Amino acid sequence: MAVGNHVENPFEFVLEKLSWMAEDVRSALLTPARRHVARTPPVVRRIAAADLWTALRQGASDLGAVRDDVLFIALIYPVAGLVLARLAFSYNLLPLVFPLASGFALIGPLAAIGLYEVSRRREAGEPVSWAAGLSVLRSPAIGSILGLGAILLMLFFAWLAAAWAIYAVTLGPAPPVSLGGFARDVFETPAGWAMMIVGIGVGFLFAALALAISVVSFPLLLDRDVGIGSAVGASLRAVAANPWTMALWGAIVAGGLVLGSLPGLVGLIFVVPVLGHATWHLYRKAIAEP
Repeated sequence: MAVGNHVENPFEFVLEKLSWMAEDVRSALLTPARRHVARTPPVVRRIAAADLWTALRQGASDLGAVRDDVLFIALIYPVAGLVLARLAFSYNLLPLVFPLASGFALIGPLAAIGLYEVSRRREAGEPVSWAAGLSVLRSPAIGSILGLGAILLMLFFAWLAAAWAIYAVTLGPAPPVSLGGFARDVFETPAGWAMMIVGIGVGFLFAALALAISVVSFPLLLDRDVGIGSAVGASLRAVAANPWTMALWGAIVAGGLVLGSLPGLVGLIFVVPVLGHATWHLYRKAIAEP
């Protein structure tokens, strides 16, 4: 006698999730990679603003479908931001609080690699659990992923060095004596306004460079083993072929991160997963299937 579908009770639901999690951990740590090695250069497509909104909707759909599995990934961002800010206050590095918070976006594409994997698995119809992100450890492109991540980390530290240098030649080099005094110096003195204007301009250049080399490269490496040079080249070509659309995407990401940071960084719990999942779908639109 055939048995029809039924609604899972809580015990069955938890058991199913645990079984998926166990399989993801086993696959990530024990199963050798079998994804193909790409031999042909990635083909870049032209995209429009409508593709960005579609990617965002698809990213929100991914979050809505697997929100119980990716929430812990999203928590990394606000927690890391709070830790960085705490370090800045503790070690008298108050001028670096804003550069630390804003510069964290430079390494966001690397930190979101688990979110790309969740979207990839959901797109392929595979079960998804919180451990799905561990599957990147067995990617044939893990060396390239880590190498590109190291480049972003170098950009992050270069930005911090530049921000400190800008502070040193405007309001510094002595550290501020209090938070209130620092705020007054920033907003009420010509040197403070000079620091903000120059800092925002230099920070924009760092952000534009990070976007250009990473907007599709991490998802591409996760999907195909094309090598770090080919992945970065494809990302640069995607930006060159769609300059205004990619500029709009950069503005969307920056605006989303700013809005998510306002309520004590808590909003990043929702903003970051949507942007991470949407980046995967943007990659699918910007890079043609092999």
